[in-house]
Amino acid sequence: MAGASDGVAVEFPGRPHGPVRNILLRVGIALALILFVALLTYVGRDGYVDPEDDDVGLLDAFYYSTVSITTTGYGDVRPVSDGARLVTTIFVTPARVLFLILLVGTTLEILAQRSRDAYRRSRWKRTLNDHIIICGFGVKGRSALRTLLDKGVSDEEVVVIDESPDAREHATGAGLTVVCGNAASTDVLRHAGIETARSIIVAVNRDDTAVLVTLTARELNPRATIVAAVREAENVHLLRQSGATSVITSADAAGRLLGFAVRQPQVTEVLEDLMRVGQGLDIAEHEVGEDEAGPIRGLGIAGPVVAVARGEDLMRFDDPRAAAVQAGDRVVHLRSHRT
Repeated sequence: MAGASDGVAVEFPGRPHGPVRNILLRVGIALALILFVALLTYVGRDGYVDPEDDDVGLLDAFYYSTVSITTTGYGDVRPVSDGARLVTTIFVTPARVLFLILLVGTTLEILAQRSRDAYRRSRWKRTLNDHIIICGFGVKGRSALRTLLDKGVSDEEVVVIDESPDAREHATGAGLTVVCGNAASTDVLRHAGIETARSIIVAVNRDDTAVLVTLTARELNPRATIVAAVREAENVHLLRQSGATSVITSADAAGRLLGFAVRQPQVTEVLEDLMRVGQGLDIAEHEVGEDEAGPIRGLGIAGPVVAVARGEDLMRFDDPRAAAVQAGDRVVHLRSHRT
């Protein structure tokens, strides 16, 4: 995780080991080196001398290992036989050098961590443009991500905002960059590059939070597409007034599917099929080019047309105005992924 001086932190993908874990790992290796040298000394204790005591015991072996590995070298316990000196040359000296490398490397790691994270964060911010921000990485946020990826969006184009450590771990594990904090905060949204984002998905758990996030995001980026989810239909108008381009009522949608499933289970299956991108039936959109203007039948779209969007006007397939399309119209149609 890369920390910021103003309290907003950014977590990057592909960094499973934090600095604390790295330091603990190095401490463990250092202790293992001390144990290794102590065991070598104890096994070959006949080749060592202690002026204060004729016998070199286990405690003396650990004492010699500690002062030798740390290069303190009091000289009270020392090798006197050729075999003990050979062991010191071949094993103890390399262990001493490795210990020093670990000590210096850990110190440099601590000193360089902030600078390295600041550089990586600065480079990431410079390349952040025309991206998608997902506010909230719970069930709704993860489902939105799967659909985006199935539609061809790369994980490098997506930034997640969430306060939950579990949600952030899921996001970084999926290869996403995460901004830690409350998505309703202006500072947090700016750290996620709200000014240059093309779309914002508001998938937080509370409707009042969704309204606040939408309002703040729209103020910071008047041009972005903002898609928000709410639980209650009575809050839809609040989201639209706050600046949401589109609002999905999750509770009502689930309730309608349950109602269909009771009397018309096949309808439910079709609707669920449409929501699974990349398999079975899909809903696609075709933008009409300058040379395609005219009767809609001349477009050559294989699947049936559902609607035609012309500016802010959405015309259903049975609307007479949808019989002919103009340049810039967006034709919504079905298509099939045959297996």
